[in-house]
Amino acid sequence: MSADDQAFLDALSSVPNDIRRYSNDVADYVDKHLEKVSNVLREALSSSPWIPEPVRPKPPPPPPRTFISAVSAQSSYYTRITSWAKNNKILTTVIVLTVGGITYHYIKKTTNKRKKRRAKKAQNGARLEVVVIAGSPSEPMTRAISLDLERRGFIVYVVCNTIEEEIAVQNEARPDIKPLMIDITDPSSARASIDRFIIHLQTPHTPAQGVKPHHLIFRSLILLPTTTYPSQPIATLSPSTLSDLLNTRLLTPILTLQTFLPLLQILPLSHPHSNTTPTQPPIKPSVLVLTPSIIANLSPAFHLPESSIISALNSFTAVLTAELKPLDIPVTHLQLGTFDTSSFSPHNKQLTTISAARAETLKWDDQTRSSYGRNFVSLNNTKSLATGRGSSLRELNDAVFDAIFSRRGGVVRVGMGSGVYGFVGRWIPGGLVGWMMGMRGVEASRRGEFGGVQGKGLVEQRSRSTSPGIGVMDESEYGYLYQRDRHNGVGSEEEGHNAWNEQL
Repeated sequence: MSADDQAFLDALSSVPNDIRRYSNDVADYVDKHLEKVSNVLREALSSSPWIPEPVRPKPPPPPPRTFISAVSAQSSYYTRITSWAKNNKILTTVIVLTVGGITYHYIKKTTNKRKKRRAKKAQNGARLEVVVIAGSPSEPMTRAISLDLERRGFIVYVVCNTIEEEIAVQNEARPDIKPLMIDITDPSSARASIDRFIIHLQTPHTPAQGVKPHHLIFRSLILLPTTTYPSQPIATLSPSTLSDLLNTRLLTPILTLQTFLPLLQILPLSHPHSNTTPTQPPIKPSVLVLTPSIIANLSPAFHLPESSIISALNSFTAVLTAELKPLDIPVTHLQLGTFDTSSFSPHNKQLTTISAARAETLKWDDQTRSSYGRNFVSLNNTKSLATGRGSSLRELNDAVFDAIFSRRGGVVRVGMGSGVYGFVGRWIPGGLVGWMMGMRGVEASRRGEFGGVQGKGLVEQRSRSTSPGIGVMDESEYGYLYQRDRHNGVGSEEEGHNAWNEQL
């Protein structure tokens, strides 16, 4: 067969393949256009209202997204976000700081909950570390902190000034919560008590016969002044009341610290059975000062004792920190908010507070009562409603434990409202704070010369105040309470509560 014939046969054999390819192309082209037409018709018919619902065709499905389209969509979203962030820099900064702060707070809170907080033990398994609490044994905070530290493995000593306080500590019936009798009013007796305590720390202790002895380690001194203060107008505070408050709330923690300063300066004690190693040098004890902070930050009316005394204690703590810093003794100031102490205090505490405020006004003269009575009761009622139950005592106990072993010291806010009310006291005007707490203006119906007021003096007129739970008394109602007070004498809290209830 010649070459021409072979070429002709090859061309002839390729004709079916070309026909198949061309026919497939035509079929694909026709199918594509028919599908497009059918989709258009289906979309048009599916949106036609004249076709009945049962026979109306469904709209065509959306085309599947390809990788390129997905990437382009993501890049477009990213471009939009970056463009919005550039155009709103301030709002973007606020959002980033807020999200970062919430995330940091959540991580820190979760970490603190998982942290194991236990006191160290001696090599023989006995309790080793000692904590001294200088606070009233009847205070809920003192009882809560002492019981928690004892459960964590500390030996807790509670400073007692009277036999009654020593009995209160012994009534706890806990073997590692012990009274430490120190009469701070007698310097020689107080020094003798500290000397005996130093000898106790230097004496070797053995949990059982034949066990290697160990020496106790003084870990921390906790100053816990009382957190309860009377609420009265300045006009009704007697000199004896002010003197008693200054002695018990301000001078007592200062004198207690003075008593322990010689011991803090010589610690840690050296003895042959030291529990430290050359690679682990002895650690100086820490000092903790716990004070309420809400009233001191707001400085509301009728709270002169607490505002002034807490401010003085804050200054005292700042000076103490500066003096003990060269001695490598950390001082931590725990500024407390409100805590749920219902397990250590009466359950009707809020009712008792309101009743006491109402009964307190019956002890005032009619001029003072007309000037301050309504605002006094309104503010106490608002304060009781605002504080609520408070934070859990576990938060306080964890903060105390962390402060004991903290080497930095400083100010730590803990408890509900400690941070918020600090911000409010610094930045919110005092007049607005007083109005939010129920303070309203008082108008006098009848005025005379100072010291010679006609009738019964300044009497509060009816007000439009909407403070919850507070009634408003006119002149006749004040007169009724005044005559009843004079007839019965200075009434008790229960009598005062009943008298107010008759008028509210």
